[in-house]
Amino acid sequence: MKTRLLTTVCCLCMYISFAQAQEYASNQLIFKFKAGTGANLKEAITKQQFGERFLDALNTKNKVGQIALTGNKKKADTYIIDFDKAQDIEARVKEYMATGLFEYVEPNYVGKAGGESITVATIPNEPLFPRQYGLYNDGSFAQSPAIADADIDMELAWDITTGDESIVVAILDSGVKLDHPEFSGRIWVNTAENVNAADTDGNGYEDDIQGWDFVNADNDPSDDQGHGTNIAGLIAANGNNGVGYAGVDWHCKIMSLKVLDNNNSGYYSKFSEAIYYAVDNGAKVINMSLGGSSDSVTFKAAVDYAHENGVTVVACMMNTNSDTKYYPAAFDNCIAVGATNPNDKRAAPFFWDANSGSNYGEHIDVVAPGNYIFGLNYQSDTSFNTYWGGTSQAAPLVVGVCSLLLAQDASRTPDELRTIIRETAQDQVGDPAEDIAGFDRYFGYGRINAHDALRYSSLSVGNVGDKNIKLRVYPNPSSHTVKVESSNTINGIRINTLLGQEVYKLSNLQGRQVDVDVASFARGVYVLNILDAGGRNMASKKIVID
Repeated sequence: MKTRLLTTVCCLCMYISFAQAQEYASNQLIFKFKAGTGANLKEAITKQQFGERFLDALNTKNKVGQIALTGNKKKADTYIIDFDKAQDIEARVKEYMATGLFEYVEPNYVGKAGGESITVATIPNEPLFPRQYGLYNDGSFAQSPAIADADIDMELAWDITTGDESIVVAILDSGVKLDHPEFSGRIWVNTAENVNAADTDGNGYEDDIQGWDFVNADNDPSDDQGHGTNIAGLIAANGNNGVGYAGVDWHCKIMSLKVLDNNNSGYYSKFSEAIYYAVDNGAKVINMSLGGSSDSVTFKAAVDYAHENGVTVVACMMNTNSDTKYYPAAFDNCIAVGATNPNDKRAAPFFWDANSGSNYGEHIDVVAPGNYIFGLNYQSDTSFNTYWGGTSQAAPLVVGVCSLLLAQDASRTPDELRTIIRETAQDQVGDPAEDIAGFDRYFGYGRINAHDALRYSSLSVGNVGDKNIKLRVYPNPSSHTVKVESSNTINGIRINTLLGQEVYKLSNLQGRQVDVDVASFARGVYVLNILDAGGRNMASKKIVID
């Protein structure tokens, strides 16, 4: 009881401290040059030879302490100014923009992690996996009211795949306990880099063998707070080894990118730079269990860069029990994840604050279990008694499923992953006042289901017939209605069993969208065919009827 009380007080103090703090750095600005800005000026700034000429160009008398590259170091067009003293930031933004030199100038906004923790006082005698109700929930979870199957059906999903070591997941957080046994063989290694106090691979970072610490600008992205190690364990703790907890993906590599300090706070400039690093160094999925309430051109550009380069960004909705937008979750090219309780209700409140709760809004995609989430300890290899709560803990489950989907087919795009995650989510699992049929602003498309996502992808890929036809069949699996959309005119639909027996047929349709009623079908796998005017098969997809 004493531990619970002390931890709760600490969480409250952290919240008050952050609420009273500024939302951006008082002595920093981020800016991006306009295309065509004088090369001499850019070169002078790059080399930090920025005396009176730079100050005159910006029409200000404020002394500048340091100017450095940030963001995408390949393009080298985005910089951060670190003034010698606090500034009137809003005034500086207007003043700098008036020079006409910049595409944009903005504050360096603050973001923080989306979860809090507590350590339980007693250790259950039973094996630890029953604590992981988010993966498998039999209704017996001890810390909170629970109902059976309020989970992501992970034990069924592992029958399909447990992952692939070629998939790299970047974790932008407080760091990772790199030497934890549960991460043995799982930490990403930059094989192009040598430890020689030089940037061997030319990526802009010296000796970045196991990732990078963007907070302290060094090559040791170890965890000094705990949040990041918890996140990493949820995604990728070694599974089926008889120790600790099992992550969603048992084989992927973890790229640790430290962007949060030991108070769980960080700057957008670091968040953005870390995204560029992750993309340029081989990550396929990025976990961002953090957020800030300020919109940002710099931050959005980084998320868009990931999307354009085939890297999926997943972020938490945050925990203020409101529809306040937090970024990056509110950016279009990000999968936004809310949190549920062991009883499938929206997590509101979380265990650590009566005023907290999973955020909601029109930008939410899905939800996942996120309250009372046990995980690994950043200070110990053998302590497994800390649990966390927040949308921070829900997002990694989605990241893990994305990683497994990529293990099935590494060519899948962020949009394809998002579609699969949405269409296989279980709808109407929560409070009927919030979780209505179809999309809603509290649960999005529903609680994720790892098993259905993996089964959907394996049974829905590949057209049979004309390769030029784009065919979309969803939801798949389904138990009621299957929607069929085609780039060519659909003249007919025929559905057969896997043995070839025809069980359904529609003719004379003459459209590109058809709803097929499958409510009377027996459970199983079928082949749906679309037909041309002569009754010939143009394309086919396998469908699953639940």
